[in-house]
Amino acid sequence: MRFAPLGDAAITVDFGPQPDAATTGRLQSLARALQQDPPAGAVDVVPAYVTVTVFYDGDVTGDFAARCAAIEARVSAMAERTGTAGAMVEIPVCYDLEFGPDLPRVAAQAQCTEAEVVAWHSAGEYRVEAVGFSPGFPYLSGLNRKLHTPRLATPRVVVPAGSVGIGGAQTGVYPRATPGGWNLIGRTPVILFDPEARPPARLQVGDRVRFRAITREEFFAWK
Repeated sequence: MRFAPLGDAAITVDFGPQPDAATTGRLQSLARALQQDPPAGAVDVVPAYVTVTVFYDGDVTGDFAARCAAIEARVSAMAERTGTAGAMVEIPVCYDLEFGPDLPRVAAQAQCTEAEVVAWHSAGEYRVEAVGFSPGFPYLSGLNRKLHTPRLATPRVVVPAGSVGIGGAQTGVYPRATPGGWNLIGRTPVILFDPEARPPARLQVGDRVRFRAITREEFFAWK
């Protein structure tokens, strides 16, 4: 782990150049240890692909070395949790063209049929590497290499909430209606971000995800 200041009110803990299962496990464990036992003055802990950033109240004094030492004090707690797998979450997806207008583009890129895109996408097991861009948006690794597809040259002004997309080597779900440039291949009726819930985001870093194909009728009947 390497420590680096991020401005004058945050510290980033870097776990290395590339995410993998072991790195994600260690990162998630440290993030949980920091959230459960925050260092003095810490107001937020944000895990990402290979980093955990701790944000501090700007009015609380504390030098960089002291704050790093406080983070290192949580490493023992992290060690006890390393290897703890995240939750397994199943997300139903309707891959109908009404919800997945870019299915033909992804199929053309992969030189396969649209049915094969659906089969490959719903057969994978994914891992939440980061949550961001918009509240609750999960960046998922583990996408079948055949389905890697460049993002749209011109992003859509509005992507409907629940849309499932592919952006390069990643897949993800738009929890809310936002602009976006990922290739849309389906939509889920599941709400992935609820500001009244605790935590608001349904998916957390380290969680594992599987997609289950459902029919258009099942989508509209979902409660």
